[in-house]
Amino acid sequence: MAGPLRALLVCGGKYHDFDYARVELLKLLGEDPDVRTAVASDYRDLEAIARADFLVTYTCDVRPSPDEEKALAEFVAGGRRWLALHGTNAFLDFTPRGVAAPRAHPLLARVLGSQFVAHPPIQPYRVTVADPSHPLVEGVLPFDADDELYLCELHGELHVLLETHFSGEAPGFVEASWPGPAPHPVMYLHPYERGEVLYLTLGHCRGRWDMRPVMEEYPRVERCSWQLPVYHELLRRGLRWARGREGLR
Repeated sequence: MAGPLRALLVCGGKYHDFDYARVELLKLLGEDPDVRTAVASDYRDLEAIARADFLVTYTCDVRPSPDEEKALAEFVAGGRRWLALHGTNAFLDFTPRGVAAPRAHPLLARVLGSQFVAHPPIQPYRVTVADPSHPLVEGVLPFDADDELYLCELHGELHVLLETHFSGEAPGFVEASWPGPAPHPVMYLHPYERGEVLYLTLGHCRGRWDMRPVMEEYPRVERCSWQLPVYHELLRRGLRWARGREGLR
């Protein structure tokens, strides 16, 4: 008899309501009775990474050490799958010129297929389906996401599943000008050696106390795409993909 599938959920970092995201993701993981989930707030437990059958991450500014970065690359290179969400590719330095995105983890960017650079203010934007025939997005209709629109530096060959178009400014960021309108991936697959990453940039969330020490109290609670049924459907399909299940719906 085969044993349970071992998931590792890494959920932690800065400037987001990780308590909220962690609970929501654990509820979705718990829908499959064959999955047993270990939880971490960063990448320090190299043995947990090595043991996992699949990896799910919701982080922001969690910077792996060289050994941790190598372990993540080896995890995917060895043939396993990584569902990476929202700020997993984001590293942020607050400078007098604005928020900078240091290119401090080039190996991780190559594995993930992208690095966060900036986003315009949160406001609704249209998300369209780039590959309607793919099971991960089959039947998904265009929708409006009131969320952070991620503007990223891209690495490698991406199979884009969802996208949006943007041109304009990202105030507060060092790399603020984004001419276009140009397409920006919202959800994509990125193969890395024998494994693969599925990246979904949607899913910002923040509570009143999550911007410390930059700001003593944030003025509002943000739940963004977590309030959309389509987002939960995309997460469910992403988790089925990560588990290696053929039927994604």
